[in-house]
Amino acid sequence: MNFANDAMPPPASGAEALPISPAPTTSRLPPSVRRLDSRTLLGRDREVEIEHAGQVYRLRLTALGKLIMTK
Repeated sequence: MNFANDAMPPPASGAEALPISPAPTTSRLPPSVRRLDSRTLLGRDREVEIEHAGQVYRLRLTALGKLIMTK
């Protein structure tokens, strides 16, 4: 299926197309969701291991400042 070439059908006669609003840029997390600064998890290290449900994950800070989590 090629979505790039799929055209949107025209609006029904007499109906106007509604404008699409961009996604909000602010976080709308419920107040019960905790937010942690990555520095809290990493400290001075560039990589930490996180254990979850008996599995070990690695959270790594890349040279470009991005976070990558791997199993």
